[in-house]
Amino acid sequence: MSSKIFEFGQVRPEYAVPVLNERAVRAAAGILFFLAVISFMNAWLTGNFQPTRVFVVCFLIEFTIRIFINPRFAPVMILGEWIVRKQLPEWSGAPQKRFAWSIGFVLAATMLYLVVLNNVIGPINLVVCSLCLLLMFFETAFGICIGCQIYNLLNKEKAQLCPGGVCAIPPDQIPKISMAQTLILFVFAAAMFAVAQWVYNTAPTRVNELPPSAVSQPAVAVDPAEAERCKVPDFAKAMGHEEKWKLHNNCK
Repeated sequence: MSSKIFEFGQVRPEYAVPVLNERAVRAAAGILFFLAVISFMNAWLTGNFQPTRVFVVCFLIEFTIRIFINPRFAPVMILGEWIVRKQLPEWSGAPQKRFAWSIGFVLAATMLYLVVLNNVIGPINLVVCSLCLLLMFFETAFGICIGCQIYNLLNKEKAQLCPGGVCAIPPDQIPKISMAQTLILFVFAAAMFAVAQWVYNTAPTRVNELPPSAVSQPAVAVDPAEAERCKVPDFAKAMGHEEKWKLHNNCK
């Protein structure tokens, strides 16, 4: 193992390009995905954005170390490598990973500016968070590096040593889904849709809960400035996000 501090990927004599242990990369992606889901759901369901702000800082530090110093010294990569230490390494090319992680770095820097430094709450946060979750989910669940595929589209020199051998497999050897399998998927999706409709339509009513209109509340003087601050924007209404917007902005 190399002892250099500033280095991206391991130089191994059997490979033409620097490499990374794909098993450790996927483990680290799974850890980050787990933490991201927890922080995202806290913000979405309870309006508590503090875990999200902490996670954004953690994410940015992790990817700054990976890209500009050495993945070996990134905390989550260290933990991921330790978790899979007894598994046989699967070496993948480092150049495409650096490009993919640069996308994550840009997204994290954007969230740092919006959420951590300026407390911005809006659809842009939802889009950026969803994109981060999508990239990490595909990496950890399927071993598919979307950023690496974008790298292939933008570079004349194609990526080498792709996870799962997708760079080298001939097109005629890629397994195809048969008509019977497609039909099974369609029938299963239709059946689950029907079950969902039945479950929601037969849900028991909560007789002990009264509608908000049935609860009498004393009249409270409304501060005009507070009323203006809590005015739901049009984008939230268009998304059907009115109540969540009020929750996220601490409005009643």
